Amino acid sequence: MKLDKIIAVRNTKTIYRDEDTVIKVFDENFSKADVLNEALNQARVEETGLTIPKLLEVTKIENKWAIVLEYIKGKTLEQLIKENPDKKDAYFELFVDLQMEVHTKRSPLLNKLKDKMSRKIAQADLDATTRYDLHTRLDSMPKHSKVCHGDFNPSNIIIAADGTPYIIDWAHATQGNASADVARTYLVFWLNGDIAGAEKYLALFCKKSDTAQQYVQQWMPIVAASQMVKGRKEEKEFLLRWIDVSDYE
Repeated sequence: MKLDKIIAVRNTKTIYRDEDTVIKVFDENFSKADVLNEALNQARVEETGLTIPKLLEVTKIENKWAIVLEYIKGKTLEQLIKENPDKKDAYFELFVDLQMEVHTKRSPLLNKLKDKMSRKIAQADLDATTRYDLHTRLDSMPKHSKVCHGDFNPSNIIIAADGTPYIIDWAHATQGNASADVARTYLVFWLNGDIAGAEKYLALFCKKSDTAQQYVQQWMPIVAASQMVKGRKEEKEFLLRWIDVSDYE
């Protein structure tokens, strides 16, 4: 494997391309369990029949864990939206349709979304009263078993040369309530500064799926608490406003 062509750099990993493969190399101190869980998520989601890059190998390179995946040549939906603003409506339609397709799938061995959110709330830098309110809200939400991507945004959709859309980055995949996945996507738009895009996305998703926006909004404080665990100081004040559950009553 050649590691001479970097295609992306993240806080805890570097992603390389070697001919028809993508090699995701994690930092030395990155959790082995998290690497193996990401690979397992990828394998389990592959079995649902969704169009995603195939998992090829899990290995170690110079004492660093690595995941090797099929390389998909194309552009991300995020790139296409920027390059073709006149087609934004059509791209958003595709984006929502893809997410709705994900939610039609079942993968009984994926981690449960509610369990993950409960752990995140417990870890969040919040007072006990707020954590109690969030846990109570989470417990009251309907239990579903739909595949949820966990970070569904336009940068995680690659449109191949033949027009086929591939969904990438299944590190955060769970099974649970689709509206939590939608709330998470809505939050990502906001964190990226695209408030108009966030509102456009939410309205379109709720219209196409016949979901009440108020129902999705019930998940907003929960997904904001989950995001807080990442400890990004620049996001804290914004997320605390979302976590104020009274705003969504």
